[in-house]
Amino acid sequence: MGMKGSSVRTSIDLPRDLHRRLREAAARSGCSARHLILASIERAVEQTEMSKPKARLKLDPPLIKPAGRRLNLTNDQIYDLVEFP
Repeated sequence: MGMKGSSVRTSIDLPRDLHRRLREAAARSGCSARHLILASIERAVEQTEMSKPKARLKLDPPLIKPAGRRLNLTNDQIYDLVEFP
């Protein structure tokens, strides 16, 4: 997992107990804490990529009825009314 040229350095603050447990787990696995962290991040990213996206909330009909009168405007009419920088 050596990617010196294409890697990004980052830092995180770990609670002392978690840091100690990380070092112990790495020692038991016979690898560095860095290797264990990278492998864990890879697994977490792969799991989120493979998981099915949740169904989106359907708003037909809307959850809350609109208040006031409805305006029937086209996009061109809206652009004419709104000032853009």
